[in-house]
Amino acid sequence: MLGASPNPERFSHKAVKLLKKFGHPVVAVGRRAGEIDGIPIIGFDNPPEGPVHTVTIYLAPDKQKAYYDYILNLHPRRVIFNPGTENPELEKILKEREVEIVRNCTLQMLRKGLF
Repeated sequence: MLGASPNPERFSHKAVKLLKKFGHPVVAVGRRAGEIDGIPIIGFDNPPEGPVHTVTIYLAPDKQKAYYDYILNLHPRRVIFNPGTENPELEKILKEREVEIVRNCTLQMLRKGLF
């Protein structure tokens, strides 16, 4: 999860909780320290260890460019662009690396069993 927030009103916060509830392993990455339901929010300078299957983005497109290398170095199989995060430039780069692009809401995908 990129763009995780300790603010319980934020969709990224709700998505981390729902991912955990549905049993998905979650790494919360954000600009502010904190935790969500016992999951620490790590900084962008601390990439997760091990393989990453899915990156779900909760960063506005104008804030994503600074993290292109971070995202690419995770070598994800899939990247979910939540509403308002769609980024044709990053999507093109990811497609060139054969990463699956999904434009959808993580919360809705989880609730409908589509995650």
